[in-house]
Amino acid sequence: MLITTLILFLIGADFSDTLMDRMVLNEANLTNAILVRTVLTRSDLGRAVIEGADFSDAVLDLTQKQALCKYASGTNPTTGVSTRSSLGCGNSRRNAYGSPSSPLLSAPPQKLLDRDGFCDDGTGLCDAK
Repeated sequence: MLITTLILFLIGADFSDTLMDRMVLNEANLTNAILVRTVLTRSDLGRAVIEGADFSDAVLDLTQKQALCKYASGTNPTTGVSTRSSLGCGNSRRNAYGSPSSPLLSAPPQKLLDRDGFCDDGTGLCDAK
């Protein structure tokens, strides 16, 4: 029986806002990939190449995130975000916010309303006066 290993080359791919639950991405090459707000719960990224990958607001299991942080490096050339920063490596405050039920709270929320409850129609953000 011949067993072959398929190594995925996903260099620079944009997986923003995708559901990749229970994916097996062992040894996948995710160099410079964008995985912003991607759901990767119960996924296996064993020995994946993640140099320059952006995992901002992605949902990963804590054990998977810790494993990736051991060798995460680089900065994504498109988003300008550090791979270690996007995973929250070494930042206990950032890790305190994230959970699978609230992926967008992986960092402290921006102030969305001013004191009067109004915001800028163009940006959706508001400044307190």
